Amino acid sequence: METVHDNIIELKHISRIFDGFAALSDFNLEVKRGEFVTFLGPSGCGKTTTLRMIAGFDMPTEGVILLNGKDISKLPPNQRPINTVFQRYALFPHMNIFDNISFGLKQKKLPKEEIKKKVKKVLELVDLEGFEKRSVSTLSGGQQQRVAIARALVNEPEILLLDEPLGALDLKMRKEMQIELKNMHDQLGITFIYVTHDQEEALTMSDKIVVMSKGRIQQIGTPEEIYNEPQNAFVADFIGESNIFNGIMTGQMKARFAGGQFQCVDDVPEGTQITAVIRPEDITITTPAEGQIRGRVTSVIFKGIHYEITVQSGRYELVIQSTRSATVGDLVGMLVEPDGIHIMIAEDHTNIFPVDINRDHKLEFNGKRLRTSLTQLIKGSTRNEDRMLVDENGELLDPDKIHILAAIEPMDIRMTDDVDAEEVLVEGTISNLIYKGDHYSYVINTELGQDFIVDDEYLWNLGDAIGLIMPIEKIRFSVKK
Repeated sequence: METVHDNIIELKHISRIFDGFAALSDFNLEVKRGEFVTFLGPSGCGKTTTLRMIAGFDMPTEGVILLNGKDISKLPPNQRPINTVFQRYALFPHMNIFDNISFGLKQKKLPKEEIKKKVKKVLELVDLEGFEKRSVSTLSGGQQQRVAIARALVNEPEILLLDEPLGALDLKMRKEMQIELKNMHDQLGITFIYVTHDQEEALTMSDKIVVMSKGRIQQIGTPEEIYNEPQNAFVADFIGESNIFNGIMTGQMKARFAGGQFQCVDDVPEGTQITAVIRPEDITITTPAEGQIRGRVTSVIFKGIHYEITVQSGRYELVIQSTRSATVGDLVGMLVEPDGIHIMIAEDHTNIFPVDINRDHKLEFNGKRLRTSLTQLIKGSTRNEDRMLVDENGELLDPDKIHILAAIEPMDIRMTDDVDAEEVLVEGTISNLIYKGDHYSYVINTELGQDFIVDDEYLWNLGDAIGLIMPIEKIRFSVKK
């Protein structure tokens, strides 16, 4: 008798390397039988790569994929009980709907009557009964997507993979298809694994959301957990609208941020550096005297079900969603209930990177000289008459055996669009940004493959090519043991 596993799919320590680039790093996930699981994240985060490995179109560089407890990592796609629906439907334009859906069943040489029965059943499921003889070219985008889903479902897979299947549809049709897909999942009881960069889709349909960034899992949880209890600033910023501030705990369940003192529900030790997240709908506008903080209304935009109100409070900017309007220029107070504040221990964003000692025994990074005293840094070393580094016995030090690390804080790096400027140490492009109330936190992908975090009060654009200036007096050096 075959063992039934709670987890239909398990990914254990999966990595996928393309030409030295890690598309996925140490990815671990368990998917329960019958779950609707969504991979959510920005472009290039590894969502589709993960889906392709589950389907068998790609193989992991490291790690194993288990289906019902058995390793399928090297199994070809046609030997896996898994079907995939793509954003581009890949229907056969010269075939009618019946022939499109039945194509896989005919390949398996099933009896004609059984094929007819199966096709009729899935057409009812996707609400296209009676459309069998229609040409696919006469269908709307939503109807074509239904045919693609029916073609996948007719094979009765244990798992249905959906790679941004609603991306080509207009907004109204997307919302309708979200509900239909969720209903199909509930009726069929099979496992759905869905890929999207649309937060609303993920929150609407999923039992479990896997938030991804740069090939790594940032958080796994229910839609409610992901929205209400983000584990880091990336998740808070990516899922819905958020006000994100750096701050500090000033007492038991008391925090200071955005220029004000707030009661919260997270019991984090006093003196801890924190990141505070407040959703726009959790801020109440009141009179200046009643507010925990005060500010001036700088913009009011009507969004249909609420007004989006922006308030400048000192150097901090807050976004508020309210059913009541406000007037630009008004001085207002702002109140936040304790359970509307989510506290996270601040991540250490110190930039740490290796630097070299060249053959002339000078310190350099990316081929550029860093003027600092190596004899103070390397214990027991001095320079001989040729200005080369020697140890206590006068023996020349081997640069290849000395490993120096440099550290610099995000606020100490300056960005410039003049990438050829002499003081630029390294060039890169902006791959991510998060607004922190009074500054932006940027992730810079550099030409060296090293990411740098940079804090800047000015708004730059994603994809901008920039140079990084790191003043030598702001860099801390240490010898790696």
